[in-house]
Amino acid sequence: MKLEAVELIRLDVPLKSAFRTSEGSVTVHEVVWVHAITDVGEGWAECAANALPDYSSEYHTAAAGVLRDFFIPEAMKLGNELTAEAIAPALHWAKGHRMAKAALETAVLDAQLRASGTSFATYLGATKTKVPAGVSVGIMDTLPELMKTVEGYLADGYLRIKLKIEPGWDYEPVKLVRETFGPDLLLQVDANTAYTRDDFDLLKRLDEFNLLLIEQPIEEEDILGHARLAEYITTPVCLDESIVSAGVARDAIEIGATSIINIKPARVGGYIEAVKIHNVAQAAGIPVWCGGMLETGIGRAANLALAALPNFTLPGDTSASARYFETDTTEPFVLVDGHIDVPTGPGIGVEPIREVVDRFTVSTEWVK
Repeated sequence: MKLEAVELIRLDVPLKSAFRTSEGSVTVHEVVWVHAITDVGEGWAECAANALPDYSSEYHTAAAGVLRDFFIPEAMKLGNELTAEAIAPALHWAKGHRMAKAALETAVLDAQLRASGTSFATYLGATKTKVPAGVSVGIMDTLPELMKTVEGYLADGYLRIKLKIEPGWDYEPVKLVRETFGPDLLLQVDANTAYTRDDFDLLKRLDEFNLLLIEQPIEEEDILGHARLAEYITTPVCLDESIVSAGVARDAIEIGATSIINIKPARVGGYIEAVKIHNVAQAAGIPVWCGGMLETGIGRAANLALAALPNFTLPGDTSASARYFETDTTEPFVLVDGHIDVPTGPGIGVEPIREVVDRFTVSTEWVK
């Protein structure tokens, strides 16, 4: 296979409502797509980098730049030896930029699998045809607003509720949701690194609510701090931002810093590395689940395939398209009985709707 050209597409996709975390609030999903043209067909991928370097050091403008100036030319040097499996080794010299690397690898993999008539799910090793869906609930202005939102998602059929938390918005909202919706609700919280080692006593108060997990409570570099927190509280500690590779996952498990892992393929450099993390965790008896980055249908399709692997035993953030968008860029993913079907077509199994993509496109750039 040979990479002939790549189109970088900047889109601004409106969200149904503002989504707020401890890192900030967004009303538009600003995203870069990678559209790879090869001699055997085309492939699509979504770069998960945010508009700002808030979730990670990456942001979409820089991701597009490093793809254009370095990564795409490097992939083109592979000539007829290009495969998705060759992307990571070819880019090994470049430090970081995992989301950009993941986008290029995924676009090439999509083209590769479409050409062979193989689905993403089959390639990754999926064992399920549908996956249980949870929903991430952002930080609200008021408790009544939170309750109305959670009630609506439960009425929609979501099987698990994740509450974003930060200092000042933690104990009371969690307490109210638990008391209102009962002990059987699958409930977890996500701090996005909003706390420090000085907050252990505050986080320990959440033990009384029998949460599934607390996700990434303190800084991503502080693996040892998470291990100490895990000893101090009974709520399982889940790592997200800290886990950037299978090697880091192995070390975090070994020192007791995490008993559950959120795998976001973009954060770790792509789906091939994500499967390695899945396997490391599975061998250690550590469950995993698939997180999200407000993906449109292009990114959501591939995430659903990953979430269908056997050790993804907790509902992920692979919500229906309608959770975030009035109009998705592909045929929408729909929640049925708390689950979403895994695409079965070749590659990621979905196609962009050109009319919608054109409506949301801000700019395009070709690299040849």
